[in-house]
Amino acid sequence: MTATSQSKYGENSTRGNKCSRNPFNSIKVFVVCHGFLQLSQLLLSGYLRSSISTIEKRFGLSSQTSGILSSFNEIGNTVLIVFISYFGSRVHRPRFIGLGALIVCSAGFIMCLPHFIMGPYEYDKSFASTYSNITDICQPGTLNQSPSSDQCMTTAQRADSQVLSILFIGQILLGIGGVPIQPFGISYIDDFASKRNSPLYIGILFAVTVMGPGVAFILGSFMLRYYVDIDKLPSSEIVLTPSDPRWIGAWWLGFIVAASIVVLASIPYFFFPREMPKEQVTNEGADERPPGLMDAFTNNPDTSEPVSLAKFIKVFPKVLLRTLKNPIYILVVLAQANLSAMICGLATFMAKFLERQFSVTASLANLMIGSINIPGAMTGIVLGGFIVKRFHLSLRQCGAMCIIGMLSCVLIALPLLFLGCSTQQFASPQADPHLSVGLWHNVTECSSKCGCSKSAFNPICGADGIEYISPCYAGCQGVNFDYAASKVLNYTHCDCITSPGSGSSASPGSCGSSCYHLFMPFMVLSFLAGALASLSQTPSFMLILRSVNPAEKSLAIGMQFMFLRILAWLPGPVMYGSMIDSTCILWGKKCGAKAACQYYNNNLLRQRFIGLQIIFEIGALIFFIAVYCVLRHKDKVKAEEEENPETHKLNETEGNLKIVPSQEKEVAT
Repeated sequence: MTATSQSKYGENSTRGNKCSRNPFNSIKVFVVCHGFLQLSQLLLSGYLRSSISTIEKRFGLSSQTSGILSSFNEIGNTVLIVFISYFGSRVHRPRFIGLGALIVCSAGFIMCLPHFIMGPYEYDKSFASTYSNITDICQPGTLNQSPSSDQCMTTAQRADSQVLSILFIGQILLGIGGVPIQPFGISYIDDFASKRNSPLYIGILFAVTVMGPGVAFILGSFMLRYYVDIDKLPSSEIVLTPSDPRWIGAWWLGFIVAASIVVLASIPYFFFPREMPKEQVTNEGADERPPGLMDAFTNNPDTSEPVSLAKFIKVFPKVLLRTLKNPIYILVVLAQANLSAMICGLATFMAKFLERQFSVTASLANLMIGSINIPGAMTGIVLGGFIVKRFHLSLRQCGAMCIIGMLSCVLIALPLLFLGCSTQQFASPQADPHLSVGLWHNVTECSSKCGCSKSAFNPICGADGIEYISPCYAGCQGVNFDYAASKVLNYTHCDCITSPGSGSSASPGSCGSSCYHLFMPFMVLSFLAGALASLSQTPSFMLILRSVNPAEKSLAIGMQFMFLRILAWLPGPVMYGSMIDSTCILWGKKCGAKAACQYYNNNLLRQRFIGLQIIFEIGALIFFIAVYCVLRHKDKVKAEEEENPETHKLNETEGNLKIVPSQEKEVAT
């Protein structure tokens, strides 16, 4: 530690003794606290993704709309990220992180407000009583029924608009509050941790924060087991079960739990110092504090004079251009953008994909993602950080490791294209004829006399193995009701069901899937693919940290996250949502307009969903190969310069960008 640092922290003074006893002067304590905060922040943001399919059904949203909602928090984040990252070297970073966390928790409480604004959830035949199910069967001679839930009042439409506005405002605040958390935390750790331990701390930090979405999906699995109006209705009036297609879980309850955890995680940040003693190491000179970000603009590492905003605006384009001219930086960011777009899309819609593909409940789908997919990604990140530290990988070796991980991931993901269920045959008065060839049975003629509601959705499984969207559209004229259990046993005398030897009856609920045995093999391969893709997380991040000017490290990190938001986190969920909507066979109706999709072409959904994932993985692989080629070329040029020192000096004079040997060694440490 330098004399200035000794004087500042007073190691031979009373203040120095207090610093040594203060746990908030330890970078290890900061790593633990920051891991917990990022875990809780991602728990909150990830919870929306775990309940996105439920929110779609509750408010009648398309997947494209829910994709926009999922990515909306990146708008405020993208606008502020670069400037916040720049001022990171001039402000009290821990306190800014704490303030951001408080904004995040307020966003969580706002996101649950629509539940309290809206009335009780209403669906087709809200209560399974004798009366309601008699009205849901075929009644010849009646006119087209229009249940009260189908009548669109102006106040109801205004309420739906208010709900979406509240959700979007919450997402914007969630993005704004998250701006300082990761860039400030990473730069703070890299400034005060030893060069040898910095890669390990960052790897651990990424691994711990990956647990956030995992816990979010497990929390979603737990909350969606409860009925959405558990606080509004007595349990005796809740007759639907989670396996019913009309079931809506308590999506709002998880936001309250997650926001409360973020409040607790924000408290320690108001006690960390602006600067803390550098972590002690054995290598001589390795504990010197790296230059601050403002040194890139002042060219004076010893000054503490703050840089004016006017000077920052004037010099910022030059520093930005210098960073963008770094080929390694740009190629790594583009590779990460492909991976991030894939991860955002999968995180948002994987649960819905599993629900539709394997006919599992939303609770089980979330549980599988939280206990299998997320731990797989965490395993890959930890293993990647361990390999970088254990084998002292150089920059070129880090690039090779990224290539191996992505190539293996692509090979493992290919079989997923063939693991899934075919679409269940269903009967409806209308469907998309281009997507439902051989799957859709038109029942307009046999149910025309029944006067069925156009928006009816109460699926039943006929004796012929076909799923009908309601007993009315199956032409069922009778119902057997179990009064003791308060549930329907079966429907009888169904004119549209013609199954030789099986009669014309139908049982309530969906017909389900016949390929559930493929569910676990699919999850195992997903686990392996996620782990292999995550191997590149730590080495690719170290490529960025060690290939830019140390004085511009915070700015480079800020721009990295800005590019990832623009190129991946914003469009990723929207792309996946639009792709999912393109496979919809039958759309639901709400107020006469298109609402949430009721049936998908499962084969087409699987091909496009997994195919888009593989395309992004191949894109990342191509850019990592380009990174390796650039690093190999730089090694070759460096070897030639060592043989010809005169040419080396001339190139330095001309200002060519190079990775010096000292930076190469930093990755190994």
